[in-house]
Amino acid sequence: MYKFINKSNICGLCKEITTLDIIKTSNLTKKFNSFTAVDNISFSIKKGEIFGFLGPNGAGKTTTIKMLTTLLIPTQGTADVAGYDIIKQRNNVRKSMGVVFQEPALDTELTGAENLEYHARMYGLDRCNRKKRIDDVLKLVNLTDKKDIFVKNYSGGMKRRLEIARGLMHFPKVLFLDEPTLGLDSQTRQAIWAYICKMNKDEETTIFLTTHYMDEADRLCDRVGIIDHGKILVIDTTDNLKNSIGSDVITLSCSNTDKLIKKLEEQSWIQKIKKYNKFLTLGVKKGEEKIPIIIELAQKLDIKIKSISVRKPTLDDVFLSYTGRTMREDQEITNNNNRQENLPPRFRSGRGR
Repeated sequence: MYKFINKSNICGLCKEITTLDIIKTSNLTKKFNSFTAVDNISFSIKKGEIFGFLGPNGAGKTTTIKMLTTLLIPTQGTADVAGYDIIKQRNNVRKSMGVVFQEPALDTELTGAENLEYHARMYGLDRCNRKKRIDDVLKLVNLTDKKDIFVKNYSGGMKRRLEIARGLMHFPKVLFLDEPTLGLDSQTRQAIWAYICKMNKDEETTIFLTTHYMDEADRLCDRVGIIDHGKILVIDTTDNLKNSIGSDVITLSCSNTDKLIKKLEEQSWIQKIKKYNKFLTLGVKKGEEKIPIIIELAQKLDIKIKSISVRKPTLDDVFLSYTGRTMREDQEITNNNNRQENLPPRFRSGRGR
């Protein structure tokens, strides 16, 4: 067993933790009247991991995070975060973690350094430790030369980096990042990925990450968990999850999908079959060798292959396999719903004329 100690003596947190698991949940459940948002889930996260928590909108991700961060009390079950019980030791849990919410929570009328100063005071850091820590986290996210600029003049990427720096101010053992790069351009996203990896290594911070970007989860996470309808569907490394689909993925469209599926289900070399809209995705080994076989099977059934391609599996294929839709599709549904909510009532779909 490994032993590690909190890096800071602030707020009396000097508790030794003699376990590899820094987050442990046991039968964690949350009900809202008759609706079960999180349904009896149990999982653990190791110290130093970057763990990705994926799921469609409404799957239970946010509710789970709110319970782990003590914002919601479970209906039943419990969890430990950094060795503290989320129900019985809520204050200690809060002192042991940092949270970067999806929605901005910075004071735009303060400078970057002033935002960090305020947060440090809230967590009881003394004057000497505050100054050093502010310098350290600003350097970590490459904002040292921007520290005296008002946040209202920051770019979107700079604000996200400052949010991450603020979440690290009090030496948290666990940092919860909720969609840390949502809406940012590709270059800024990759820069923030670098900062996340750096703080995970340099600060030895365990990261609990939610994201809608499959490439982000694949690039950053040691393991990912997929949740849907309040239940954990699978937890594993990204490589193992992609390999479970097949070493190759064949995507095809044809004139009679259902008829071809019945024939393909008889083939022992097909690992997975998934119907998605008008397309079939097949998990196989040595995909290029299997394409002629599939075409021959279709011809015998008088089925016309309209298109066919082969590629390596992605996390989006894994997500589709377990939830029945892609993460991109799920995000588009959410964006459309958000746009509807921003319209006057008479212009929303299904309302008025």
